[in-house]
Amino acid sequence: METNRERKVLPPKPNVAFDKGTLEKIYLAGGCFWGVEAFMARVLGVVDTTVGYANGTTVNPTYEEVCRKNTGHAETVKVLYDPNQTSLEKLLTIFFTIIDPLSVNRQGEDCGAQYRTGVYYLTPEEREAAKKVFAVEQVKYSRPLAVELKLLENFYAAEEYHQDYLEKNPGGYCHVDFSKLSG
Repeated sequence: METNRERKVLPPKPNVAFDKGTLEKIYLAGGCFWGVEAFMARVLGVVDTTVGYANGTTVNPTYEEVCRKNTGHAETVKVLYDPNQTSLEKLLTIFFTIIDPLSVNRQGEDCGAQYRTGVYYLTPEEREAAKKVFAVEQVKYSRPLAVELKLLENFYAAEEYHQDYLEKNPGGYCHVDFSKLSG
């Protein structure tokens, strides 16, 4: 279920053509959503990103509620992409380069359940594709990955001031290492 504060689809990169009818989406929780959004928006094939709150127990939460009222939501980025330009497997492989997949409820300086890592899918096919990437990533570590792989239960777009936050505030806090972008 996806509700409220939705934004219209606009390509973040000029002159990148896409077929609106073939777009797919995946939901990525990787700590503070500002950096994850800014990073993923720069990946070739990504058409749009929206930050929000996923898989919690409250309806239409605010940032304040997510941070202070135990809503169960994770800060999450909805990634809308063109499968003719990139694959889900590639997006997830890139996602794993910007998170610490062993950290529980923490990324960078941010700590709390809302900063947990996760991949939230919509279809069984997405789940299977994600499981393959998770298996490849798992062999790199001796401990189990702390990244959730779950069906998306709900997603609520965050307040407008959080959308494209690092574009509006280039000096803003970010735990993501942008040097991992190539091309």
